Amino acid sequence: METRKHTRFENKKILVLGLALSGFHAAKLLLELGAYVTVNDAKELDENPDAQELITLGAKVITGQHPLELLNESFSYMVKNPGIPYSNPMVEKALEMGIPILTDVEIAADVLEANLICVTGTNGKTTTTTMITNILNQDRVSGKAYKAGNIGIPATLIAEEASENDDVIMELSSFQLMGIDQLHPHIAILTNISEAHLDYHGTREEYVKAKWRITENQIATDYLVLNWDQEELQMLSKQANAQIIPFSRMQTLDGGVYIKNDAIYYGDERVMPLSSLRVPGSHNIENALAAIAVAKIEKIPNQIIEKAFLSFHGVKHRIQYVDEIKGRVFYNDSKATNILAAQTALDSFPNQKVILLAGGLDRGNTFDELIPFLKNVKAMIVFGETAEKLAQTAKEADISDVKISKDVRTAVIEGYARSEEEDVILLSPACASWDQYQNFEVRGDQFIKAVQDLKEKKDEVNGPL
Repeated sequence: METRKHTRFENKKILVLGLALSGFHAAKLLLELGAYVTVNDAKELDENPDAQELITLGAKVITGQHPLELLNESFSYMVKNPGIPYSNPMVEKALEMGIPILTDVEIAADVLEANLICVTGTNGKTTTTTMITNILNQDRVSGKAYKAGNIGIPATLIAEEASENDDVIMELSSFQLMGIDQLHPHIAILTNISEAHLDYHGTREEYVKAKWRITENQIATDYLVLNWDQEELQMLSKQANAQIIPFSRMQTLDGGVYIKNDAIYYGDERVMPLSSLRVPGSHNIENALAAIAVAKIEKIPNQIIEKAFLSFHGVKHRIQYVDEIKGRVFYNDSKATNILAAQTALDSFPNQKVILLAGGLDRGNTFDELIPFLKNVKAMIVFGETAEKLAQTAKEADISDVKISKDVRTAVIEGYARSEEEDVILLSPACASWDQYQNFEVRGDQFIKAVQDLKEKKDEVNGPL
């Protein structure tokens, strides 16, 4: 790519603190924009291929330590990895010196030519981002909708690809939003707010303030989509400059997106029946309402919106529909690495019998908070370090059918053996994966593979294995 002109980073000295995926691509883009880039990363150079590549591209690289005296080199900006806290000595010193601190999404937004749509919230960001992307790409004639940001695709990478005919749907965490100053979405979405990341932000007030930054640069011709079932967001809406588009699962609205007569409405317009939403759970209804608000702002026809939802079966590893075998439906919720996430998954199947596959890393906690959510669970297959604890929790919840299994693969077989038609077989571990698997993605992939293997044998199986 040719060096872009007329950006505020050209010929500026910029320190990139922390590499990983976001830092590496931010540094690359800054070099292409004509900045003088210094990279500082904790990992030693001989173990750091990203740092080695950046040297060949013209960056100055300091690895293995974070020397405070590095900040004396008259930097115009620090671009930090979002995960690095503001209590970090390098960050604290930069703040004292008045060096503006940005995150990679600000670099991307500065050069982005596409229509920018930004999504934040405590829960539902990834699913909502994916739903919006799918709708905007459904039967699209020209251009493309890209998803980027906290969803795992660096925004700086997409900023280089996207053109003025495209849309970029950027998922933003509170960590990323702390490092913006000019980022300006045409449409901003705040899915919900609850207490989170207090170890990073210090107080709930600071966390909410970080989330609200998504709208700080919006003007009267922009749109802010808000969850109207949260009184806090109703109150905050009074501070916004953008046009408010509310959505609600609980109440009928004069405008915005809501549910009436088992259908989703936008204002007085019926968009689609609720049954066209193929992912379970009240939380996914809220995500869909937010996505539909964006679609209607973008003037997408209702039949296109419904078509996109009919083919959407969830984000991978997040209550993801996997397959159906002889009337048993399998869902992969490997991303449920804590009790709260497992509660949400269990709450998504209020009218079906569930066989729950759970277990993983033992962090020393009990699972008592899971008990009220196990009322529809007919059997539990448990595995990993927490298997005995979860087996005890199952007994306390009066679940008599409990089996300790070796791993996810064998748990699928054991779960199917206990199942009947119309049962849900749900992987929602309530634990991190690191006792047996590299990450939750690997665990979820093992579940999917086990279901696929089981389906290949279905003609040999008349009932339980």
